[in-house]
Amino acid sequence: MKMQQPKVATFSIIGHDPATGETGIAVQSKFLGAGAVVPWAEAGAGAVATQSYAETSFGPRGLQMLKEGSEPQAVIEELIADDPDAALRQFAVMNSQGKTAVYTGEECYEWAGHREGRFCTAQGNILTGGDTVDAMVETFEGSRAPLAERLTAALQAAQEAGGDARGKQSAALFVVQESGGYGGYNDRKYDLRVDDHKEPIEELKRLYELHKLYFSKPDPSSLLELKGEVLDEVELLLMKDGLLKVKQDTWNRETQEALRMYFMRENFEERWHERKIDPAVLTYMRADINNK
Repeated sequence: MKMQQPKVATFSIIGHDPATGETGIAVQSKFLGAGAVVPWAEAGAGAVATQSYAETSFGPRGLQMLKEGSEPQAVIEELIADDPDAALRQFAVMNSQGKTAVYTGEECYEWAGHREGRFCTAQGNILTGGDTVDAMVETFEGSRAPLAERLTAALQAAQEAGGDARGKQSAALFVVQESGGYGGYNDRKYDLRVDDHKEPIEELKRLYELHKLYFSKPDPSSLLELKGEVLDEVELLLMKDGLLKVKQDTWNRETQEALRMYFMRENFEERWHERKIDPAVLTYMRADINNK
C-alpha cells in the first residue's frame, strides 16, 4: 500500500530581481521545517516551490529542465504528466528571467490557489482565503527594497491577511545569486530557516538582520573614527571583556590587536576597518559585553 505523503499546507512566494539577478523564495507553514521541503533554487536556472502533498523531486527535476531551456509552463506539464497524485499537488516554477508558471491541483484542500505578478508568483493551500496570496503579490510589487526584504515583507503581509488556516510553525528564506554565497564560492546568498517557532516570520526577520550584520559590508560613510569618546568607550568595553589589560587612551598596537581579536571571535571580519569602527558592531559590543 502506498504511503500518503504529508500535507505541506503553506503559503509561499517566488520573486526575481532583474537588476541584481537574484531569485528567491520565502515560505511560511504550520508544518515542521518547511524550508527543507518547499524551496528549491539555483542561480542561472530559476526556482521551484513545491507544497501541498509535496513532491520534493519536483525541485531538482524542475531546475534541471529550466537549465536545459524548458519554459516554466512546460516544466509544470512534464512534472504532472505521469504523477498519480497530480490533483493533490501545488507548485510554482520561475526561470532565471523571472517568467513564471503555477499549478494548483483540483483536490488541494481549501482555500487553495495562486496569483502571478510582475517577477513574482504567490501560492498557498489550506489558507483562510485568497487575500493571503493577493497580499503577497501586492506587497512584493509595491516595494523597491532588496529582494530578500521584499520576500519577507510579502510573508508578513500574507500572515496579516489571514495566512495558513491552521496557524504558524516554520518559515524560510532562500535567495540565490551567481557567486552570492559566503566568500563568493556558491550561489546561496541567503539560506535561512526557522523550523519550529511560535512566531516564525518574526524569527526569520531576526535571522536576516543577523545575516546582514555578519556578512554584509558597512556603509563607509557611517564608520566612526576611533578617537575621543568612541575610542574611550571601545577600550573600556575591551577591558571589561578581558581582551585589553590597560587603557591606552590612544589608537596603538595594543588596542588594535585587542579589537581585531574581538572582531575575529565574533565573526565580524567583513566589517573590519583600520582606525574606524562600524556603529552596528559597536552597538553589538555594548549589548554583548555589558550583559555578560
